[in-house]
Amino acid sequence: MADRKCLALIAHDQKKDDLAAFVKANEAVFAGLKIVATGTTGGRVLDICPGLDVTRLKSGPLGGDQQIGAMIATGDVDCLIFFVDPLTPMPHDVDVKALMRLAIVYDIPMALNRATAEELIAFRRS
Repeated sequence: MADRKCLALIAHDQKKDDLAAFVKANEAVFAGLKIVATGTTGGRVLDICPGLDVTRLKSGPLGGDQQIGAMIATGDVDCLIFFVDPLTPMPHDVDVKALMRLAIVYDIPMALNRATAEELIAFRRS
């Protein structure tokens, strides 16, 4: 049996509910995946989709973004969905940029908003 694909989920504070709603709307797709998420984001997802296989890492500002970046670098994450809030200043912005850089360097699919995530999910279904 082939290993399940691993998807990373991250959302800035003002986007966490939107990401959780997106996962709920696509729960059947996410059910077949191994999911890693930053701590609070993973908690929100598990609150509305308790049956999903979600591993919660540290909160983003406490190193969760970097944990996911390391997993991308080692080939353990196949896709990144990161709902970014461009209107709120982030004190750990350098961590976010480093994470996005790793997703680009290792050439994994990355969605930074719901519209792109919807297209990515639709493409994966077809």
